[in-house]
Amino acid sequence: MRHMMRSAVLLSVVGVLAGCDLKEVYPTEAPQVAGVRFINAVPDTAGAFGMDLRWVDLVENNHHFRQNFRNGPATTSGVTGATGVQYKPTAAGQRRFKIFLNDTLQAVAQVVIKDTTVNLEAGKNYTALLLGEARTGTMRLAFFEEAVAAPAAGKTAVRVINATGAAIDVRHYKSGTTAPATATFAGVAAYTASAHLEVDTATYRYNVQPAGGGTALFADGTFLVGAQASSSAGAGGKLDIEAIPGTAVAGSAVTVIVFPRSTAGARTPQLPAATWGVPQGVSVWDRRPPYIQ
Repeated sequence: MRHMMRSAVLLSVVGVLAGCDLKEVYPTEAPQVAGVRFINAVPDTAGAFGMDLRWVDLVENNHHFRQNFRNGPATTSGVTGATGVQYKPTAAGQRRFKIFLNDTLQAVAQVVIKDTTVNLEAGKNYTALLLGEARTGTMRLAFFEEAVAAPAAGKTAVRVINATGAAIDVRHYKSGTTAPATATFAGVAAYTASAHLEVDTATYRYNVQPAGGGTALFADGTFLVGAQASSSAGAGGKLDIEAIPGTAVAGSAVTVIVFPRSTAGARTPQLPAATWGVPQGVSVWDRRPPYIQ
């Protein structure tokens, strides 16, 4: 009986295969996507776990979840980067997203901070930057394309985003030297970004002062350094590990975001006071270096 059942199943499978043309090709269309990242620079407003940016017109697994003020800054080898800032693939076209408070309480989690529609072009990267203060009515959303021109051979590019409420001067200088007297990015207005500046590949530090000069707002920081492409097989092997963007890697573009201090008494992080009670510089990459095979 068991043998007869096995024979019946085999005949059924043969019949199905006989009815299929294994030479038939069914092409699938590659999705048209753009890259979008969310930066939370609001110092005085958050749910218990920050904010979420969610696309509400299409079901996509690309929301920006639990992004607290400054997007999770972490310091490694003297470089402070934002662990929560990353470009995520998003279907191109006219798209709608909302920014919510992130909280375990439904009454809080359903609060919409921003509801907007944007147009995304395939193959391009965009930044959604929420900044300003909700309590003073200065909170705003800046949404812009990261149209960074490819740096010249052997060069990289640096930029400053001023997410504080006052103009600043920023000086960049090579590691091992001292900050110059003249600001590289002078008078960067509140809630604005400078243009990218091409520089030689090297490790660079940055000094941030009030516009016109004065005491530094915080200890000098270091731009993302990056790492050259490498091989998992060791020296002489195929370069199968992509380069990490940074100022030491040609073709990269890097931004330092100058965040304001966290507002005392708000749900934004408060301790340690030495970090959250003062402004802070956090580096992110804007453009990856070319892929080398």
